[in-house]
Amino acid sequence: MSYETVIVEVSQFVGRVTLNRPEQFNTFSTTLGREFDAALKQMEDDPDVRVVVVTGAGKAFCAGIDISEFGGKTQDQYRDWVAGMMDPLITVRSMTKPVIARVNGVAAANGAGLVAACDLAVASEKARIGTTAINVGLICLGPAAPLARNVGLKKALEMVLTGDIIPAAEAQRLGLVNKVVPPDQLEAATLELATKLAAKSPLALQAGKSGLYAMQNVAYHQALDLLSDRFAALCCTEDAEEGVKAFLDKRTPEWRER
Repeated sequence: MSYETVIVEVSQFVGRVTLNRPEQFNTFSTTLGREFDAALKQMEDDPDVRVVVVTGAGKAFCAGIDISEFGGKTQDQYRDWVAGMMDPLITVRSMTKPVIARVNGVAAANGAGLVAACDLAVASEKARIGTTAINVGLICLGPAAPLARNVGLKKALEMVLTGDIIPAAEAQRLGLVNKVVPPDQLEAATLELATKLAAKSPLALQAGKSGLYAMQNVAYHQALDLLSDRFAALCCTEDAEEGVKAFLDKRTPEWRER
């Protein structure tokens, strides 16, 4: 599939989706929202992809929604319009494969929501993150959903209501990003993490991602039961048998993904 606003690449089990509107700071247009969502689903369906990296072309990661598309819509039309911008954030969470945000610059509004929605995030020291829509008379309600699950309700409220932009180091302290590195080390650090995950059993990665998200909103004992069931199912796979045997044989496992 060809795309106008995203770049899709695959190499050594790592897929990369690059938001490619650098002159517009990779803001979400209707086309970008649709194409980004399609590219993520393409990565999910590709057997040669085990881990996905999401980043932005140029200086920005993603500066939110393209407000040049704002205006002249009914409430129902606005609902459909914004839903197209939220779809990729939903898809990231529903994917079985881990998704890593490579935050190379500003991540504002929907861009901040995208960082929060990704499973892991590596950021440049120059990156800045903020839910800034309040500054133009709107408010980041959609991005608040993944954001609150990362930083907690009070901090999410502060960020959404003030529109303040925080530096990468503060985002790491809050748990919004996993690692912060100098700009010239961002590519290597992100690739190192992606490659490390891609070497693991794909089935185990998928069980881990789905299990941890599934347990978030259930009682403690129910979470343990849920995770025990998923662990038991994983134990019955060929990959689990191969992983244990390879460990005992002191060799690199050969994953079969079944």
